[in-house]
Amino acid sequence: MNIKYLIGALFTGLLLARANTAAAQFHKELIPSSALTQYAGSIGFMSIGAGYELFKNDRGSLDIMYGYVPRSRGGRLHITTVKFAYRPFEVKLNDWAKLYPVNPGAFISYHFGPKFDFQWDKDTYEDGYYWWSTALRPHISVGTEVKIDTRKIAPSLNIKSMSVYSEFNTNELYLVSYYQNAGTLSVTDIFKLGFGIRVAF
Repeated sequence: MNIKYLIGALFTGLLLARANTAAAQFHKELIPSSALTQYAGSIGFMSIGAGYELFKNDRGSLDIMYGYVPRSRGGRLHITTVKFAYRPFEVKLNDWAKLYPVNPGAFISYHFGPKFDFQWDKDTYEDGYYWWSTALRPHISVGTEVKIDTRKIAPSLNIKSMSVYSEFNTNELYLVSYYQNAGTLSVTDIFKLGFGIRVAF
């Protein structure tokens, strides 16, 4: 066999193997590292989702969630949310539990349905009459989380960790409304509270 063809075949084989390894790694990273559920907190009466740990120390998280508000609670509403949070401070409680006391974050929620849209109907309202979207809502948040290493206290569950958290949040519409109506609205009117559980695999 011609040595050039042999070298070419080996080189092509190495490239294909490298591409397969990269593709496998990419697909592996698409698999969520945690599942979570949340009660209230501006993203639904109840919501469920999948999460990804970010950074090597797992101090960041990216969550994709679906929330639902039943008719009896003011719905029916369907909401999707993409959330980011960072855990800058860690307090070791004991060998199997950690506290993250102040976790700043941000998220964007989107309401589905014919009553919601990115912008107001221009045939009904003049341009700029309403500046905010009925469907899309950016939020800022701050949370507190207690994380339990279940491998140390319940290894038979085959779960990496379990966390319980609380989260205060507000959005741009609430903040502007508070600024414009400071004498009428209080801070408690514009901040919402949610509680959740995260299970990491």
